[in-house]
Amino acid sequence: MQKLQGFAVSPGVAIGEALVLDHEGFRIPRRFVDRDVVASEIARLERAIEAAGQEIVRHRDTVARELGPQCAAIFEAHLQMLHDRPLRNELEEMIRERHYTPEYAVSRTLRRYAKVFQSLDNTYLAQRASDVFDIERRLLRYLLGERREEVAYLTSPVLVLAHNLTPSETANLNREFVRGLVTEEGGPGSHTAILAGALEIPAIVGTGPFLTDVSGGDLVIIDGDRGQVILHPDEETIARYTHEQQQQRSHAVRLESLRDLPAQTADGVRIQLMGNIEFPHEVQHCLDRGSDGIGLYRTEFLYLGSSTEPDEETHYAAYSQVVQAIGNRPVVIRTLDLGADKVPSMPHPADERNPFLGLRSIRLSLRNLPLFRTQLRAVLRASALGDVRVMFPLISTLLELRQAKMLLADVMEDLDENGIPFNRNLDVGMMVEVPAAVMMMDQFAAEVDFVSIGTNDLIQYTLAVDRGNKDVAALYNASDPAVLKLIQRAVEASVRAGIPVNVCGQMSGSTTYTMLLLGLGLRQLSVTPSSIPEVKKVIRSVNIPHCEAVARHALTLEHARDVKNYLKGELKRLFPELAE
Repeated sequence: MQKLQGFAVSPGVAIGEALVLDHEGFRIPRRFVDRDVVASEIARLERAIEAAGQEIVRHRDTVARELGPQCAAIFEAHLQMLHDRPLRNELEEMIRERHYTPEYAVSRTLRRYAKVFQSLDNTYLAQRASDVFDIERRLLRYLLGERREEVAYLTSPVLVLAHNLTPSETANLNREFVRGLVTEEGGPGSHTAILAGALEIPAIVGTGPFLTDVSGGDLVIIDGDRGQVILHPDEETIARYTHEQQQQRSHAVRLESLRDLPAQTADGVRIQLMGNIEFPHEVQHCLDRGSDGIGLYRTEFLYLGSSTEPDEETHYAAYSQVVQAIGNRPVVIRTLDLGADKVPSMPHPADERNPFLGLRSIRLSLRNLPLFRTQLRAVLRASALGDVRVMFPLISTLLELRQAKMLLADVMEDLDENGIPFNRNLDVGMMVEVPAAVMMMDQFAAEVDFVSIGTNDLIQYTLAVDRGNKDVAALYNASDPAVLKLIQRAVEASVRAGIPVNVCGQMSGSTTYTMLLLGLGLRQLSVTPSSIPEVKKVIRSVNIPHCEAVARHALTLEHARDVKNYLKGELKRLFPELAE
């Protein structure tokens, strides 16, 4: 049994068979072949070994010419291992006797060899494990082909273990069969982490390297509450987590009774509790949990899920599906919030050294007006169907906000001229995600109908922490006093201006922060659909004076650790079943 620690980004426990995606994207599930094709599968393995051998010879000869025979000896060693008779016999036996596919036999056997090397005390021999992995990948390339296997096409439940996944790969995961997700790389605020949460599957990122220790088909436990991955669990651990799964299901059933009750504090203050969604199908998740509307509709999936830029009809179809499904409740549509490096249909910027400080979000939209205009036309057309509101992300200057509003007005004129219906009075809002926006909140509040505090980016830009960087992810902390003071300042300015203010980052979906946010004056929260029941439970059990006292005390503390411990202590005292 082996335990790994990563960042918990989507709660829950998943127990199941591993599907391993290594650095090159090979997926090697444990699969079997029919008895009558064993001979042909062994022949396929032999052809792959022959082809891999020829490739190694070519590399050996090239290196010998360019760098000399000493360097070429590396490939000679690879050849010897590839043609090692005991290894060939073992591979053939796994296919002939156990009916494994050649891919699984290769991956399983060579990874076992590599682990033996890695366990040796001799440093030189331990490093030979990398040679074994090199041979494994070379053989898999010939067995599987060069293309990366699509994880969208699955036929049975799996837990996906990957070095990393792009946001588009995560968005396209098959929700019917993918029951959990772990990546070696990534931080808690990465887009991949956010998308994993939207899929409502237990997910952990940033564990560090471990894929060499696991094979497809191995039993794995993902503890999305504690950020732990357990490889090859023993019987006692399996029993404990199976019991925990049952308890979580029972807890979820108890919370279902809150579905039709309002998110109202014990002293009668009504809180608008809305859902954050990525995909139109998530509207049903929100309705099932009694959401007051959609507080944040991220539209990035339209760009990530396709290699071509989405046209106006594609936008409109997605928006109208959400608006019609939610009925007379509000839908806040956020315009594109991606960097050019993340949009498959756009060329990557030539000198984008730090995408988080570069051409992204509203900056990208204002630099690509046809793209922005297309999205705004679709948003406005959808506004004729219900209570649609539009929100601009990453606003940092008044000029950006005014340019975005001017283009919106221009698009309205176009629609007017063409007799296309829309709501001319739709509310226009902005995300508060950078300290500059907070410092100018009084001026911004005079020009928008509402604001929403995006804590994921606000934490990142306040603390200068790349939220996708594992090495500094520990510094990314919603409890930091500087973050709390910025939220307090943004809320106070909005209240002075008489406009609604919402919080829609991951912070708002954590019950650790619910009392704090209410105490800071928030009366709207937008959270992931799965968080709605627990956040509603806290809201319905507390009163505003107590929440204000919690906020006042939290604001006196100097360190993020002290704030978090205090808030967790308060939560545990009142709701021991919700405390982590």
